[in-house]
Amino acid sequence: MKAIWNDQVIAESDQTIVIEGNHYFPPESIHRQWLIDSPTHTVCPWKGVASYFTLLVDGQENKDAAWVYPDPKPAAAEIKAYVAFWKGVRIEA
Repeated sequence: MKAIWNDQVIAESDQTIVIEGNHYFPPESIHRQWLIDSPTHTVCPWKGVASYFTLLVDGQENKDAAWVYPDPKPAAAEIKAYVAFWKGVRIEA
């Protein structure tokens, strides 16, 4: 699977985990040069606190387009440090 935004591959892995329709990419598959830490956080009742990233590719920003659960609740332990995408990021096989 590939996560693509602004014609750039942001992540690529055959080992994604799909939860609630979102592909979570393993940490080693993320091309971190395209991610900027965001101050945004949200809370999921069963996964825990999510931290967000803004994508910056070729001068274009996509605010809070990626998220991660750095310390998930036990029910979501399998996605610890895995990154998921939305806001126009294409997920392709």
